[in-house]
Amino acid sequence: MLADLIFILHAAVVLFNAGGLLLILIGAPLNWSLIRNRKFRITHVALISFVTVETILGVSCPLTVLEDWLRGISGQQSFVQRWVGGLIYWDAPPWVFTVLYLLVTILIVVAWKIVPPRPSTREVPPV
Repeated sequence: MLADLIFILHAAVVLFNAGGLLLILIGAPLNWSLIRNRKFRITHVALISFVTVETILGVSCPLTVLEDWLRGISGQQSFVQRWVGGLIYWDAPPWVFTVLYLLVTILIVVAWKIVPPRPSTREVPPV
């Protein structure tokens, strides 16, 4: 069951990274306030950057490692993992993921420039 929870968290990260970019691109012309939310945008760019850097360095995703370790103990696949697993676990060479993550990261940075988040509302005290 813990492996399933890790898998759901992993799927949420994938959805946040890919879906966040789509939300920005769709929401910009519709003036959705979420896409201008600074915390959302910083979290989005930080998370995809982390995924991209770990891929470039050849480091396995910690969520994948933890899930694999937990499944090694249980030795079985859940219903969730069988049906949804194919959506986030692709059988492709590592360079494909590196290129994909780099492209998505570049698109997110470009989206930041084209549709910037709102400035922080916290005032900086005078020096």
